[in-house]
Amino acid sequence: MKTKKLTALFLSGLMTFSLAGCSGNKPAASSASVSQDTGNQITLRMAWWGSQTRHDATNKVIELYESQNPGVHIEAEFYDFDSYFTKLDTLVAADDVWDIFQLGGNFPKYIKNIEPLDGYIKDGIINTSDTTENFLATTKDSKGSQIGISIGTNTYGIAYDPELFQKAGLPEPDNDWTWDDWKKDCITIKEKLGIYGSSKIDHFIAGVTMRASQTKKDANFFKKTNDGIESEDPSPFADYLKMIKELTDAGAYPDAGAIKEIKDIEGDYLVTGDAAMTWVTSNQVSSIVHASGREIKIAPVPRLTKNGPYGMGVQSSQQLCISSNSKAKEEAAKFINFFVNDIEANKILNGERGVPIMSKVREAVVSQADDSGRIIYDFVDKIGNFPKENSNVISPDPKAEIEDQYKLLIEKVQYGDVTPEDAAKQLLDFSKSKFQP
Repeated sequence: MKTKKLTALFLSGLMTFSLAGCSGNKPAASSASVSQDTGNQITLRMAWWGSQTRHDATNKVIELYESQNPGVHIEAEFYDFDSYFTKLDTLVAADDVWDIFQLGGNFPKYIKNIEPLDGYIKDGIINTSDTTENFLATTKDSKGSQIGISIGTNTYGIAYDPELFQKAGLPEPDNDWTWDDWKKDCITIKEKLGIYGSSKIDHFIAGVTMRASQTKKDANFFKKTNDGIESEDPSPFADYLKMIKELTDAGAYPDAGAIKEIKDIEGDYLVTGDAAMTWVTSNQVSSIVHASGREIKIAPVPRLTKNGPYGMGVQSSQQLCISSNSKAKEEAAKFINFFVNDIEANKILNGERGVPIMSKVREAVVSQADDSGRIIYDFVDKIGNFPKENSNVISPDPKAEIEDQYKLLIEKVQYGDVTPEDAAKQLLDFSKSKFQP
């Protein structure tokens, strides 16, 4: 199997996952590429992003599939997060996207390059009988078309070291702790232990999208129609920025320069012992536990108020999609079916991308899970049982540009170049401008 390995740059926070409009029916199977040295062998190109653990496991699954399907050869490419989307954008421009590719929350940007899977499901090529409509809905667009198949569900949380909390004389976080609690814990940990209270936080989720949904039940930063923003009041966002500024000044939270020193999850300050907490997606917990070599627990993201809106639920972490330009769509669909339904394949994958959506697969993975794996499943179940909220998990096209602008603003706030109030106003003004014709 041919692989292309790129050096990891740094781990980007996993984004909220999104759906957008597309339509179409399953086409007739088209001719696939032919290998000159193997006769009629079908060649599929597949790509994904992730850690080395993910790369190794996915390659083993590809090898397993090839051993069972000798007429199929899969050329795999794997990247760090930023490099993946740089490459994908290049392939989109050249109308040469991989046959099978991994997407997450920004897939509306690539909707024209995605082949809907409804026809393959209807014909039984992709078997979805072992999952629920709720799981399938996580990767459908607003018109109900099945854009991809989820390869794992997850949610967000705060990973923490219980021993460091004990040394600082602090109780461990509970299910309805608040951002005020988090801030006080960060300060106490800095004062008592001389380390950061928290490593990097995904500020756009914590301080913008989730913040809006925590301010008022069923409120959202982006409109459910994804054609603008709901938020009009800058004060909730200014309060978050003020909190981060105060923690940075106190040495309880790393400044922008220190954040950039974190190259991957294994180098996170929680792992190195230089912080007591960090932001995680639930599927990252296993990597953090194994990298740190000590007990790590995970708590829900803090709320604005005790028993107030949580602002986020369980969602699809990533999905596998088929390129609309693939010359081997049906073979690609067969591989996706194998990837999500085969027990042995998923024992290899071990739920690293998130909790599997197929029930038999989920049972098999849970049965072999170590302590860190069980932490993930228990945590996802916990968040899944929180009261249902009408949070928008669909990312509109300008989301990436708005998030990049917010990252610049939060750095300016940390360095004192702009006030939290001005930065919050700039965030709303910039966001609104991205939806204007």
